[in-house]
Amino acid sequence: MADSKPRKIGVGLLGFGTIGTGVVKVLQENADVISQRLGFPLELVRIADLDLETDRGVNLDGVRFDADASALIADPEVDIVVELIGGYDVARRFILESIAADKHVVSANKALLALHGKEIFKAARAANLDVGFEAAVAGGIPILRSLREGLAANHIERVLGILNGTTNYVLTEMERTEEAFEIVLKRAQELGYAEADPTFDVEGVDAAHKLALLVGMAFGAELTYEDIPTQGILQMTPLDFELAAEFGFRIKLLGIAKCHSDEHGHEAIEAHVGPAMVPVRSLLANVDGAMNAVEVKGDAVGPTLYYGAGAGEMPTASAVVADLMEIAREIQRGGAGAVAPLSYLPEEIKPKPMVSADRIVHRAYLRFSALDEPGVLSKITGVLGEFGVGIESVIQRQTEMDHGRVPVIVLTHPATEEALRSAMKKIDSLECVGGPSVEIRIEEEI
Repeated sequence: MADSKPRKIGVGLLGFGTIGTGVVKVLQENADVISQRLGFPLELVRIADLDLETDRGVNLDGVRFDADASALIADPEVDIVVELIGGYDVARRFILESIAADKHVVSANKALLALHGKEIFKAARAANLDVGFEAAVAGGIPILRSLREGLAANHIERVLGILNGTTNYVLTEMERTEEAFEIVLKRAQELGYAEADPTFDVEGVDAAHKLALLVGMAFGAELTYEDIPTQGILQMTPLDFELAAEFGFRIKLLGIAKCHSDEHGHEAIEAHVGPAMVPVRSLLANVDGAMNAVEVKGDAVGPTLYYGAGAGEMPTASAVVADLMEIAREIQRGGAGAVAPLSYLPEEIKPKPMVSADRIVHRAYLRFSALDEPGVLSKITGVLGEFGVGIESVIQRQTEMDHGRVPVIVLTHPATEEALRSAMKKIDSLECVGGPSVEIRIEEEI
């Protein structure tokens, strides 16, 4: 039974980096409004981090700060543990240790949850504890809460969006400046939009982590990011942006998931991450810089769009503290698990087959690097025809040649993903083509 008089709820913070500093700022600077909305104080009582020397620019009076994470977890003053250390093994261990110590958990660790979420959620449910992770997807945008609660009455038909601010910034700047990928990425790193090691971002892995969580929440489908076909943006060139504009498109790195049903009513999931051409008139086409946007379409509500800062100290901290407030309310009520972490009850989240490549149909922009000699174009178009890929237009640009090769661009009619892959594999094996070639999916329903 809940206490008759609301008590303060104590928060322990594991990880005192950029996001952790933001959480401290929000808890301190917005303490009044948080208390007014909760009816009781939400108080930071303890922080654990290996770096005890760096000045984070926040007041830690009354907050115990040391490097002992296990002591923080065991501290009876800590009701909720916030995990912001990132990574896999150590973070997983501390989260499971927190649950074993009867502590609720909040995390922004999309990589961990995309891989080990099932184990963590199962442990929390068995202990009647909550796990909050709103900050794991799209930073300050409340997309997970919207799926879990606001759209809970819908059959979700599709979820798609710009899930990574770093790649969106790079693509926006490549289009604006006509500069090469490497130049723009370096500038993004200098400005703090990209990490020193941007691999997870530019190869699409970060977006795949987030999409895996969205798929579980939208469709009740159990899968990890490793199940999601993923392509990054490393092969994008200024020419791709120039031609996209001519065709009426802009290029965005999208995470896309759809739920399909066969003639027997069995569900299968289509999910992938990769660069896509989207119509310039669409809302997603006009999401620029480091911003994120997610579209969710439900059978009852229709299409809905969520836009905002997908990363950064304060937007992410906003989502972390929102989770803390939600869990604090449950603690005061004497309960937990009012809403399942992934919206569906855990026993209803089940493996579902992925849609086969021969059922996924779309138009595509294909770019090949071919020798500038007679007969090459007919060889390329001949292979496409062999696999049933219809051609809408072909462009051969006379740009500065790279080892005697010039770009050949093909815009296709709708074709299956299987046919496109098979055709491109055979074209890349031709002596007159220097692979790997580039495919950019055209998304026209956005």
